[in-house]
Parts: sequence; structure tokens; C-alpha cells
Amino acid sequence: MRHFLTLLSHETRMLLVSPATYVAATLFLAFMGLIFTKILEIYSGTPQELSPANVYFQLFWLPACVMVPLLTMKCIAEERRLGTIETLLTTPVTTTEVVLAKFGAAYFLYSALWGSTVGFFYILRKFSGDARFLDSGPLLGGFLFIAVSGLFFVAIGVFASSVTSNQSVAGILGCVMLATLILGGNALSDSAWLEQGVLKPAKSVIEYAHVFGHRDDFTRGVIDTRHLLFYLSGTALALIFSILSVEAKLLHS
Repeated sequence: MRHFLTLLSHETRMLLVSPATYVAATLFLAFMGLIFTKILEIYSGTPQELSPANVYFQLFWLPACVMVPLLTMKCIAEERRLGTIETLLTTPVTTTEVVLAKFGAAYFLYSALWGSTVGFFYILRKFSGDARFLDSGPLLGGFLFIAVSGLFFVAIGVFASSVTSNQSVAGILGCVMLATLILGGNALSDSAWLEQGVLKPAKSVIEYAHVFGHRDDFTRGVIDTRHLLFYLSGTALALIFSILSVEAKLLHS
């Protein structure tokens, strides 16, 4: 892994000059700003049981399903289309280093964009003068959930980019895979037909992978090691499949 930091620096610079990065950042900050404004309107009208941080993280799935594909769709697909991935791998670097560098750069920007929204809560605390609006438990738990789940989400985006040479296809595939994981699991977890005898094991698996349930636990301050294992193992598997996909394409080229 001697060349990893050099590759990571290069991939981060490439993302910073990519128009897709700024499209993702603009859409994300605009959307989250609107969400936060709506939360303030609700809380200024009637008292609420949940803290603003709890409500804020409920729509995490929408920016994740849009922003992650925009950040990752070019990372491998575009290099394969241009033929530069083969040239890169003729240098003294490994496929693992290349994939991990692309993953690390995308995850860094994903985390940085979410981290920038801490400013919303700082503004709320500064101008409201009420510390009750800034409940540190749900706020820290929510951002920890974003950081941990983001590992898996970005890895899925990298995998989607590794299986095609068309960045548009990679973006759509990444969005579909993330939506299936997040929204599909949420829909199936409430399905009564999964309670039937032979389907109960499947029900247990779906509940284990229930992303919305993980978010609720994190924002309540419950850090379950099973959730951490789910995201870390999922990240590792997605990256391994990405590496194998790149190597398989090279063998057949």
C-alpha cells in the first residue's frame, strides 16, 4: 500500500475539479437547508416531542441515494471508457490500491458535505439562545450513523462504477442498489407475509439490515455492535467485489 496516499490525493483532486461533485454538493446543501428550514417552522409553531436532530436525520436516505452515485459514478467507469485504467495498472500500483483510493476520496467528500451541515445547528443554537434545541445525544448519534453507514453506501457506489464503462449507467445502478437497500428493506420489514413459517429466517435477515432501524438506534444513543458489523462487513464485501470486477474486466480486455 505504498502508493495509496499518492493515489488518494490524486483522486481527491480529480473529484474537486469534477462538475458532478459540485452538482452533488449544491443539491445536497440546498435540500438539507430546506429540510432544516421546515424543521424550524414546525418547532416555532408547536412544541414537539423529538429534538430537531432526530427529525433532521429522518430523510438521510434521499441525499444518500442521489449524492453517492454522483460522487462515485465516474471513479472507475470513466477510466474504463477512456482506457486509462489499464495504463494506470501497468505502473507499480495494485488494483486494491486504486479501488481503495477512489473509495477513500469519495467517502472523504461525502463525509465533508455532511459535516458542513453542523453549521445549521450552530446557527440554531446561536440565534435561539435555547440549549434545548441542540441535544448533543441525537446530534452526535446521527452524525455517527452518517459516518458509519456512509462507508457502505460509498462502497456500493464504487462497486456500481466497477461493473460498467458508462458513468450514467453506473449512477443509475448505484441509485437503484442504494434505494433497494434502504427503502426496500424498510418496506419489507413491515410485511406481514414474512411472518409465515418458512419465511421467518428471511424476516430476521431483513430486520438485521433495516437501515431505518439502525438510524433510530443511533439517534437514541444506542450503539449496537451488530449495526457496526453490518456496515463494516458490507463495506469490505462491496470493495472486494469491486476489486474482483476490475481485475475480471482487465483479464477479458
